[in-house]
Amino acid sequence: QVQLVESGGGSVESGGSLRLSCVGSGFRFSHAVMSWYREAPGKARELVAGNIGVTTTYADAVKGRFTYSRDDDRNTIYLQMDRLKPEDTALYFCYANVLQKGTWGQGTQVTVSP
Repeated sequence: QVQLVESGGGSVESGGSLRLSCVGSGFRFSHAVMSWYREAPGKARELVAGNIGVTTTYADAVKGRFTYSRDDDRNTIYLQMDRLKPEDTALYFCYANVLQKGTWGQGTQVTVSP
């Protein structure tokens, strides 16, 4: 059974930093396409960062502030979020695409105050 567990969310002031983690289990992690999404109140869920092979893609809104990384030995992906802004406030989800089948984590809340 594919399972994803996110952690690291919290409340910070504008300009602060957070590091999200997502641990995967129940699948061959190194073969999965792993991504971060977020969903803000009243808005559609959007891709924040993800990678295929050696290529990492970022949403324009987070380029230069967020850094995606993965550690296949630990079955974990990370999202380092720096210079956070109030508009980054959202529920952040981990997503795994394993052989064209997708699974979502439960999400971790990030709240950035002005």
